[in-house]
Amino acid sequence: MARVAVVGGGISGLGTALMLGRRGHTVTLFEQDDRQAGEDLNRDFFDWNRPRVPQANHPHSFLAPVRTVLRTETPDVYTDLLAPGAREYHDFDWFGEHPPHRAGDEDLVTLRTRRIVLEAALTTAVRREPTIEVQRGCRVQALTFEEGRPARVTGVRAGTETHQADLVVDASGRRSPVPAWLTAAGCRPPVVDSHRAGIAYLCRWYRLRVDGPRDPGRVKTGSAAPFALAGVFASDNDTFAVSLVLSTGDPTRSALIDPTVFEAVARCFPATAAWLDLTPEPQTAVLAMAGLDNRWTSLVDDDGPVVRGLVNVGDSLVHTNPTLGHGVALGLRAAQHLATHVDQIAADPIGYHTWTAQELRPWFDAQVTADRGNEQRLTESSPSSDRRAAALAACAFDDPVVMRARAQVRHLLQSADDAYGTDEVDRAVTDWLAARPDFSPTHDGPTRDQWDALIPG
Repeated sequence: MARVAVVGGGISGLGTALMLGRRGHTVTLFEQDDRQAGEDLNRDFFDWNRPRVPQANHPHSFLAPVRTVLRTETPDVYTDLLAPGAREYHDFDWFGEHPPHRAGDEDLVTLRTRRIVLEAALTTAVRREPTIEVQRGCRVQALTFEEGRPARVTGVRAGTETHQADLVVDASGRRSPVPAWLTAAGCRPPVVDSHRAGIAYLCRWYRLRVDGPRDPGRVKTGSAAPFALAGVFASDNDTFAVSLVLSTGDPTRSALIDPTVFEAVARCFPATAAWLDLTPEPQTAVLAMAGLDNRWTSLVDDDGPVVRGLVNVGDSLVHTNPTLGHGVALGLRAAQHLATHVDQIAADPIGYHTWTAQELRPWFDAQVTADRGNEQRLTESSPSSDRRAAALAACAFDDPVVMRARAQVRHLLQSADDAYGTDEVDRAVTDWLAARPDFSPTHDGPTRDQWDALIPG
């Protein structure tokens, strides 16, 4: 059995520690924040200032791999996730009646909940595991090394203590200090592929009133203007978030921090207006998040691993702009693979690096491509000229065949080329267009003049 040190107690770190511990490995989890999720979910979510985790209080939709990994590896965590109010939503629920079942349809499920609910369930499970020691309020300051080609990480230093480990797992997030530690120790630098996402997010949380309307009806969760996107994230315990996305260069971005302006603009989009019409109670100020990038940090270069005894998971490995909701799904998939193969990875990490490049890297590349397209579209403020691509998106909400393909891509089950590139999908879109000869790409959100009229001079 291996001794493993996990640096970072976010979702990926907790998941890694739990899956390792349940396989009998000895795990020490280091988390510099001395507070843990679970004592009071609402207080933890709305009042916990977490500058190192800027995404913590923004909306999440957990994709199929999250559900699959939890149900396979930690079914008790999945039960503890549903008990406080997390909800399952199948993509075919849009139609009311599901089409005839096909293999794989059972996986097309989103978990609608705030991030803190998953974090609390994982934290509770980790506390119960006798093979896991959690050191909270304990900041790892350095790695320890054994000389070699390449050098081998042998443990971590935290305070005045050195903790030996057969494998160190960097789960310390997008701001991980580990690459700098490796370079300072004379290791070859990690290979970082980073792409700035020129997109800003603004969101506000609401709660449905106990004595008010409960359901907006059959309404899409997203709407679009030529220069902005709007969406609703239904969540646990009658909470939901309204989110606006626009270019970081948009001159009106700072004005949207004003809740009155934010809500007035959000009411111009059908998706968000339908939920705001339920007269919910605001729970937060307008929360902003920008300065985002898509970053892949590889601990292997053309000459092989830059170090042994160390691998990365979660945002330390692959950090993506949250538009497509990949982060937790990719983090838990990596944690599962690592826990399953930890002895081989501790001996030689090349197999792990190869697996991440084959299984996770394509989704990173897809996010980069999608963000480039979104940034260009939001900046140019003009609709797509690709009629068939627009029809593909619209058709999904009328045709279960296309919705299935859309869901398979969204849930990281198939690439877009594989899911959409079938004769069946092609026929469905062709038939849909034939029935709508006047269809052209358009938007259901406000015009630029309508938007600007709501912004204070």
